[in-house]
Amino acid sequence: MIRKGLVTSTLILIPIAIVLTVFSIYSLFSIKTVTVDPKLREISGIEFDKKQRLWAINDSGDGPILYMLNRDGSIAREVTVSNAKNVDWEDMTQNQFGHFFLGDFGNNDNDRRWLTIYKIENPIDIKTDTTKAEIIKFTYPQMEEGEIKPEDKNYDLEAFVEFKRHLYLFTKNRTKPFDGITKLYKVGDHAANFDAELIGEFKTCTTLEKLCWITSAAISPNREKLVLLDSTSLWLFENFDGDNFFSGEVSRIDLGIITQKEAVTFYDDNTLVFTDEEFKGLVGGNVYEVKLDQVKRNVIKYTHQNDSERTAK
Repeated sequence: MIRKGLVTSTLILIPIAIVLTVFSIYSLFSIKTVTVDPKLREISGIEFDKKQRLWAINDSGDGPILYMLNRDGSIAREVTVSNAKNVDWEDMTQNQFGHFFLGDFGNNDNDRRWLTIYKIENPIDIKTDTTKAEIIKFTYPQMEEGEIKPEDKNYDLEAFVEFKRHLYLFTKNRTKPFDGITKLYKVGDHAANFDAELIGEFKTCTTLEKLCWITSAAISPNREKLVLLDSTSLWLFENFDGDNFFSGEVSRIDLGIITQKEAVTFYDDNTLVFTDEEFKGLVGGNVYEVKLDQVKRNVIKYTHQNDSERTAK
């Protein structure tokens, strides 16, 4: 009798799983716009310039190169940052003047003590195939000397935004056991050596790190919306207090099937664009678009941090 019940349950659950998988695949690919050039198979950061042209960077393994894309995903132009290295480029952001910031701060093994951000001129002003960067360096004061303990491995970084002349960094959690917390740090936006200031934290999930560790961030042109990206979701923060991004309303947007989603940016205040890396030529390598006034949002009931975790005003 028990065995018969298990067989019946299995026969019911298998079709349901298939339907959910198909729906998950459809949810993602229904918002796909183009496939990017294969040269950008490890696309890790994107940003629109002031003429609404999309620029992209690759992860480690490529040179210090920015790629401008055509609307069909092909490469229109390449610009090399002459005084930079691509140790592990992970994200891009820009300020309201259109200066781009390139984050060379990937830290998979939590063993890089000093990390780098390159600040370049507004790409619409770059007339040749090279440019030179202003160099920003930072370290984490909380990072102890020697090998980092598994439970403290929260010094990898793949996401940042510019806000009111500062850069805000969101860590990619690699703790074991995984506690799902992304930490928010703050540094200056100009050439100097900074101690990153810890100002807050936010928990995504604790089920599996590859589902909900943070891989990119974006802030809307009007500076009123912040988005964090993971492999399955967009986390949208609105009506926040100053630079305490986690203090306001929080909602989650489901992106369907799991792919290696690594880059997100705003096209305008209502439109988000994100990309995923190519995986063995089977999935990924695409650009997707989300309209915030059309997409379903799951509201998260979120409690403010205590005073020690809140942002200093």
